[in-house]
Amino acid sequence: MIVILGASGFIGSYLIEELLSHNEKVIGTYFGNEPNYSYPNLEFIQLDISKQEDYDKLPQKDVSAVIMFAGRLPANVKMNTPYDDSKEYVNTNILGTLNALEYCRKNKVKTFLYTTSYSDVLKHASEGVPIKADASKMLNYTGDHSAYIISKVCAVDYALHYMAEYGLQSIIFRLPPVYGVGPHGIIYVDGKVYKSGIQTFIDKARKGEDIELWGDKNLYRDIVYVKDVAKACYQAINSPKAKGIYNISNGEKLYLYDQIKTIIELFCEKKKSNIVLRPEKENNSPSYVLDISKSIQDFGFSPKYKDFKKMMLDYKSVLKKGFFNSLFDNRRKD
Repeated sequence: MIVILGASGFIGSYLIEELLSHNEKVIGTYFGNEPNYSYPNLEFIQLDISKQEDYDKLPQKDVSAVIMFAGRLPANVKMNTPYDDSKEYVNTNILGTLNALEYCRKNKVKTFLYTTSYSDVLKHASEGVPIKADASKMLNYTGDHSAYIISKVCAVDYALHYMAEYGLQSIIFRLPPVYGVGPHGIIYVDGKVYKSGIQTFIDKARKGEDIELWGDKNLYRDIVYVKDVAKACYQAINSPKAKGIYNISNGEKLYLYDQIKTIIELFCEKKKSNIVLRPEKENNSPSYVLDISKSIQDFGFSPKYKDFKKMMLDYKSVLKKGFFNSLFDNRRKD
C-alpha cells in the first residue's frame, strides 16, 4: 500500500494513474475539495499535514511508501505580506514534513519520497556546467520564493536526518519546472496574479499574436514532463539503491527560442504567430541544466518526453481529454 500526501494536486494526480497501472493499492490525501475520482484500489482521505493528529486517519500497518507532494507554494499564495508569509511555510512545509516522517517512523514505513525545488542550487548555473545532484546549497535570501525555499531545504534536511538516524529510505527529488496539464495556468508572484510563461505562449499562439522573446535569444533551461516525474517516483520507491537527493529533469538544454517555435507549430489555429526578439528587455532566468546521471544509475530513470514536440503533443492530447479538470472541478458524490 502506498500513501500519497497531496494526491489531489498536480503531480499527485498523474502519480495515481502511474501507480494504479502497476496494480498498486493507493491511499491519497486531499486538503480542500474531495477529488472527483473513483477507481478500485484507490481511497481518498481528507488530511491537514500540519496537524499531527490527522495522521491517525491513515493506515497504521502495511504501508510500504509515503510520497509527499503536499505543501505550500508561492505560486498558490494570494496574499503578500511584508514577512513573505514565513510562518505558514514553517507550519506547512517544515512541520507538515516532520509529521509525515514521524508517521513513517512510528508505523515502520520503509520509504519516504519528497520533492523540492531546484532553486536551492540554481546559483551554480553561473558555472556553465550541469548542476550535480549533490551540489552545495546556494540560496537566494530575497524575493517571494525565499521563505518557501528555506522551508523546503529544512524539510529535506529532516528527511535526511530520519534516514541517518532511523534507517528510513529517504528519497528527495529536486525538480525544475514541471510541464503538464494542471491547475497552474495562473500563478501568483508577490501575491499578484500572472499567467505562467507556457500559458502565455499557448494563448498567444492560438490567437496568432506575436510572441516576444525577452533577453538573450540563446537562453536555455532544463524542464521535465509530469508523466516522467510520476514514472520516476514509481521506479525510485522500488529501487533499494535509491537514497538521498536526485535531480529529476530531462538533463538537456531546451532553448527558449525553440520552445516558442514548437508552440507556434502546434497551437496556432489560423494565423501563424511571429517571434519578436526583444534583447533590450530584461530576462532574469539563468540558463541551466541539471545532471541526472545519479538518477539513471540508481533507479534507471529515462525521460520518455525529452523531445519538446513529443511532450507538447501529449500535452495537447491530455488537454483535449479534460483529464485534470474532470478530476478536480467537482466534488465526488458517492
